Amino acid sequence: MDQPLVKLNGVNEGIAVHIQTVLEGADEPNKVADAVHALFPEFPLPTEVLEPQFGAASNHVWEAEHVSLGHFLSMLHTQRILDTSLDAMGRHLNGDTTVFQIARQAALSSKVAFPLPGEAPLGGVIQVTLTSPNLMDWLHAATWHKGRDSVPRTLDDERSMAEDGEASTWV
Repeated sequence: MDQPLVKLNGVNEGIAVHIQTVLEGADEPNKVADAVHALFPEFPLPTEVLEPQFGAASNHVWEAEHVSLGHFLSMLHTQRILDTSLDAMGRHLNGDTTVFQIARQAALSSKVAFPLPGEAPLGGVIQVTLTSPNLMDWLHAATWHKGRDSVPRTLDDERSMAEDGEASTWV
C-alpha cells in the first residue's frame, strides 16, 4: 500500500524562510501583489504603497519572514518541475543557506519559472532565502517524486541542469 506523501511547507520544520521582492520604476504594486500572492498567499502586503507616477518611480522593498511555502511547493508538484526545482533551489546552496529567484511575470499566470543565472526577467523577481542546518535534506524531500525511486537525483549530480538552463540528457 502506498504511503501518502508528506506535505512540506517550511513552517515549524526548522526552515527560516525570507521572501523579498523589489518594486522599481514603473512596477505596479497591485500586479506585484498578485504575483507574490499567486505563489505565497500568506505573504503580508504593506498597508500603503503609492502607484508610480511620472517623475516619481517606485522604489520599495517588500519582505516577510516565516511565510508558508506550502502553496509554492504544491505548484512545483502540480507543474511537474521537481527536478528543475531541486536544481534551481539548490544552485546557490552554501552551507545551511540557499537563495533562489522566481520570475514574477510567470507567477501572474500561476506558473513557477526560475530565471537563469545572470538574467533579469521582465517584470522582476521574487527572491527566496532558506536557512536550516538540514537544508539539503529538506530540499530533496520537498522536491521528491516517485520517479526518483528508479532514477535517483541529488544536488549537483550528473543529471543536474546545465548553467545555461539546458537539460542534461541521460539514458
